[in-house]
Amino acid sequence: MWKFSNIRPVLFHRCGGFHLRSKLWKETACYSHQGSLIASMALGIIILKKRYTVSKYASIALVSLGIFICTFMSAKQVSSLSTTSKEEEEESISAFLWWLLGIAALTFALLMSARMGIFQETLYKKFGKHSKEALFYNHALPIPGFLLLAPDIYRHALLFSQSEPFQIPGFGLSLPIMWFYLIMNVITQYVCIRGVFILTTECTSLTVTLVVTLRKFVSLIFSILYFRNTFTVWHWIGTFIVFVGTLMYTEVWNNVRSLQDGKGKKDEKKQE
Repeated sequence: MWKFSNIRPVLFHRCGGFHLRSKLWKETACYSHQGSLIASMALGIIILKKRYTVSKYASIALVSLGIFICTFMSAKQVSSLSTTSKEEEEESISAFLWWLLGIAALTFALLMSARMGIFQETLYKKFGKHSKEALFYNHALPIPGFLLLAPDIYRHALLFSQSEPFQIPGFGLSLPIMWFYLIMNVITQYVCIRGVFILTTECTSLTVTLVVTLRKFVSLIFSILYFRNTFTVWHWIGTFIVFVGTLMYTEVWNNVRSLQDGKGKKDEKKQE
């Protein structure tokens, strides 16, 4: 019987093929989370000539720092094999080179992603808020590119079909469990990306980037708890910093003060 563990070496090979894959992959993910916010703010200042308040700069710095702490501490918990032989040393060097290549590619992707967010923001201001149209073209145009991966997709489709059957509750239908996971993933991804594209029509690119980054952070915390990884004091500190940074960005305290001032003025008028 085919099992998911059979596909795991294939996935790890795609990520670079090395023993300390998990550690470097998580550190790269950490770089991605905090880099997207910084790139979005930097390009907003350069291209759109935006100027942010000190609280906005501080909030982005705090959110980035908190995510860095949580992701980095999770990466440190992943044990890597010690390099004792020549082959292991060569493998580690190869892993490091793949990591550098990944960082370079990720930096380029972050800048392009931030630039696309700014482009969408200006596009909506000029031509109106059409999130469905943008969602369609963003996902329809890249489809021909998947033809380059057709053999790999076909091979994995066969592997999925060989997975153990799963009975869908309430429908009385049975299908391979990996296909069920894929369908559920597509549905949830559609709901998520649909919400993001609606958000791009209502908020600035920096706000959208912050919301998406916070969603990734929540996923990280959920995975730590779900897979019962150690949730250290550093994780609590990182989570607290992210929470404070988010409150600073949304200016919750200023809104609370304005509400209190408004209530105070109403009470004074009533007394008069």
